[in-house]
Order: sequence, then structure tokens, then C-alpha cells
Amino acid sequence: MLELFILETCPYCKKVMKFMDENNIKYRKIDIANKESEESLIKIGGKRQVPFMVDKDRNIQMYESSDIIEYAKTLK
Repeated sequence: MLELFILETCPYCKKVMKFMDENNIKYRKIDIANKESEESLIKIGGKRQVPFMVDKDRNIQMYESSDIIEYAKTLK
């Protein structure tokens, strides 16, 4: 399952979540408003930027909402 680091107020995060929800793509939302989640994001991705997607099954990580959506299209 995809992991998606987000901030609820981020418009780019909302764009990705809307796409995932509309296309029934399962993901685990990790809100970096939580300090531990923010630290985890920085440890994994190297910077505090959202959205950030992790696909552990395929060992893929990426920032940028448009890139995440394009990748998610391949999973449908």
C-alpha cells in the first residue's frame, strides 16, 4: 500500500488525495502535523516537503503532486 505524507491544509496534497480517492487507489495518509510523522518524512525523504509518496512494494519515493498522480495512474 502507498504511504502519502501530507498536510491537511496543503492544496497539492488535497489534489493527490482527491485523485487517489476518485480512482479507488488505496493509500495510508500520514499527516506531518504530527511531529513524529514530520521527523519520519525528513528521515526518509531528506526534506520537509509534501506531498511525499512512498511505495515500499516497488521501492519508489517521490515528491511533486503531478508526478505522484502520474505514477498512481500506472497502478489502476
